[in-house]
This record gives sequence, structure tokens and C-alpha cells, in this order.
Amino acid sequence: MLWSLFKIILFVVIVALAAVGAGMLMEFDGGVLIAVGGQEFNLGPLQAVIAFLILVLAIWLLLKLVNFLAAVVRFLNGDETAISRYFDRNRERKGFEALADGLMALASGEERVAMTKAARAEKFLHRPELTNLITAQAAEMAGDRKKAEETYKRLLQDERTRFVGIRGIMKQKLEAGDTETAMKLAEKAFALKPRHAETGDVLLALQAKEGDWRGARKTIGAKVKTGALPKDVGRRRDAVLALQQAKALFEEGNLVRAREAAIEANRLSPDLIPAAVLAARSYVEQDNPRYAARVLSKAWQAMPHPDIAAAFAEIRPDETPQERLKRFRTLTKHHPDDPETKMLLAELHIANEDFPAARKALGDLPETDPTQRSLTLMAAIERGEGADDDVVRGWLARAVTAPRGPQWVCQKCNQIHAEWTPVCENCGAFDTLAWTVPKEGGSRMHGGTEMLPLLVGKPEPAPAPEAAAPDETAPDEIIEPPHADYADPEEKTDPEFAPEVEAKPEK
Repeated sequence: MLWSLFKIILFVVIVALAAVGAGMLMEFDGGVLIAVGGQEFNLGPLQAVIAFLILVLAIWLLLKLVNFLAAVVRFLNGDETAISRYFDRNRERKGFEALADGLMALASGEERVAMTKAARAEKFLHRPELTNLITAQAAEMAGDRKKAEETYKRLLQDERTRFVGIRGIMKQKLEAGDTETAMKLAEKAFALKPRHAETGDVLLALQAKEGDWRGARKTIGAKVKTGALPKDVGRRRDAVLALQQAKALFEEGNLVRAREAAIEANRLSPDLIPAAVLAARSYVEQDNPRYAARVLSKAWQAMPHPDIAAAFAEIRPDETPQERLKRFRTLTKHHPDDPETKMLLAELHIANEDFPAARKALGDLPETDPTQRSLTLMAAIERGEGADDDVVRGWLARAVTAPRGPQWVCQKCNQIHAEWTPVCENCGAFDTLAWTVPKEGGSRMHGGTEMLPLLVGKPEPAPAPEAAAPDETAPDEIIEPPHADYADPEEKTDPEFAPEVEAKPEK
């Protein structure tokens, strides 16, 4: 508002000054004499000012005309001029409009329209780094794999779009099942952009699938170094890869390096149960049971697991049940309320034939958290205490239909695995297996209900009612039952409706 008012006032002042100046010129005497070609022109003061302004305007127009003619000459020579810039702006406007339409068509799922608009945009813009990308993605959506791959290859020629081209071809090879080529392309793409999370994950998954554990560990190290992966997550995944590397070295017969890799895996992640078990067995083979017990005890503190207990038993396989029970206190003193600890103690006491202590160690676990293992242990305790076979079979029958308890479950797809693996067998996710109870409560044995009579036993048949004593006064024929109006003879002789009678023996 103030600026508009200022401009109005300024315009009024300029007009007023021009009017005052014109009036002053009209009052002046004399004028300007101009002689041109033998002719003289007498101009008054105001006329002289007007003539001067016309002369200045004419000179300005002449200069503009000269500049225009020079621009035409440069335009004809191919140099950049205002005319060329005008046409360039017009082409850019049309090109960017086509590019925007292509992006909208791509987002809308109109593949053919997107490719047409991309071709039109390339015609006006000559920006292949933009138009080729739209063309490649539209070709992928349309199912034209050949055109998409050709377009991605054109992107390889520019440094700015080389990563995009490699990544696009890599995805093409993955969809085609060519994992070997895809892994090489993933390595090149990861070398160009090590901070790119998706490329690093794809490379890591391919290396794990191909068993290239050493290369996978290098990839993990690069991701941690560039900050694309947190250090704690990187240590955990490096431990998983070191564990797999140790297993592969064991299979190859390189025992020394395999033991080093197993111990390193346990050092990187002490709570990784398979690594702790493998490291402990490596220490046992080196005749170092003390270190093996220390590794397993530390893993048990992180999470009790039956594999840890089994490996702990392998340290001294020839010990007596009493000695084993005493040695296992190194584990059982940790997490005494954990179900795994209770069941482990119950098993040790059963092996020692101390069944009351086994029942005490098991506690109320069969009632509060019934699993196949806890119920089977309860059946063994009942058998050891001399219970009837029906009681033992009853516990076993409950064990048939009980959940299995914690298992190795993929946290991404909930697939249950019999053993721990670094890669899920169902969804291919890396390091997603956890020792936990499945969401559906654990798998049960099929046909459990039908097997109950076989385990518990069929009920004893009820004793038949004693036959009524023959009545000496009764006639020789059979006495008619009370409900004689039933037409069905089988119903007439049904014991529910008539008493059992016995015909007199023939004389």
C-alpha cells in the first residue's frame, strides 16, 4: 500500500516538474538555428527540446537495428543469440512439459504413454540422464525387459548415471535368476556408492546365498565404516558370518582356521548360541575344557538353551550323574526360574535317579507352561516313582498334543526352522532367526487326539448284570417285557426296557 502511494506521488511530481519546465522554456527568448544543406531551421526553446528527444530516440532505434542485424548474422552462423535463446526456452518449456507428463504417466501405471512422453522430452531437452530413466522404468512396468536393459546400458555411458544403470541391470539379472552376474554388478554398484543401503543388502544376501562368507564380512565392514550400518548391528552380523565361515572351513578340513573363526564369532557376539557351541567344541578339541565351560556359561547367562547344555555335557562325557549334577551348577545357578533351567535340573536328577528332587526342580511347569518336553519329563518322574501305567500314559498322552515350546522362528515371516541358519529358508532374510515360541503357540503332532486311546488304554468294559434267578412259579415260556407295544423286536429285548430272563432248561 505504501509503495503504491509512493509511486503515485512520484508520477505526479514528475508531471508537475515537466509542466513547470515546459512553461519556463516557453518564456525564454531566442531559439536554436539549424542549417542543413543550405536550409535553416529556427526552433524555439520547446521545439528544440522536442527535436533533441526525437534525435536521441532515433539514435537508440538505429543502434537496436544494428544489433538486431548483427544477431541475425550470428544466428545464421550458429552462434548463441537472443533469437536462439528464445527458441531454446521454447524447446525447454515443451521438453519439461513432456517430462512432467511422462512422470505422471509412470506414476499412474501408463507405461506406453510414459515412454512416448520420455521420447518427446528427449527430442526437446537432450537430457538422457532424465529421459532414459523414465523409459527404462516404463519398459520394466510394461514387461519389455530387452528395451529396459538396453536403456540401462545407455545410462552406463555417463558418470552421473552409471550407478543407476548398474543397479537397473542388476535387478534385471536378479529377476532372471542369474545370481552370479547379479552379484558382480552388485559389487560394482556397492563400490560406487557404499552408503546405499539397498545395494549393500542385496550384495550381502547374494554373498550369503553363494557361501562367500569372506566377501560378506568385507561388505559388512564397509557398511559399518561408511556409517550405513550401526556398529552393534555390524558386530552381530559379522559374528554370524564368521560362524558360517568357521563351518565352511571345518568342512574343508582347515581345522586351525576354523577354530580361529569360531572363537572370533563367539568373541564378536557372546549371545550367539551356535557360535558359543562351536567355539566350546573347538576348545574341547584343543584340550582346553576350562575355556569351553567359560564360553558356554557366558552364553547361558545371555539365554538358556538346550544346545548349550548338550555342549556343556560333552566337555566331560564320562562323568557320573552325581559329578555331572555338581558340575552343571555353573549353568543352573543362572536364571533359576527359567523353564529351560528347570527342565535341565529335572533331567539331571532323573539321570541320578533322584525322582523327588526331579519333581521339585520341575515344579509346576507341567501345569503353568505345558510343553512336550516338560510333560514327557513328568511321565519319566512318575515312572521312576513307581506310578501306575495309566498315570504314565496319561502324561504321555498330554505330551502328544502339547506345544513344542521355543523354537528357531524367523522374525520376518514366522517360519519355524529345525536348526539355526543365518538365512531364512522361506523368505531369505539374513540373521532373523530367534529362539522363541511361535505366534501360533508351537506346532503340535498331527493325529494326537486319535492316539489317546492307544496311549491311555481303552476303558475296562462294564460287568454284565447278573441273570435273574429263575422263578419256579413262572411258566415255561419267556415272560413278555412291559413295553410290549413296541413293534421292533430288537427294542423289545433291549436291556434298557426289559429285564434279562432266562428260559428254563428243557426237561
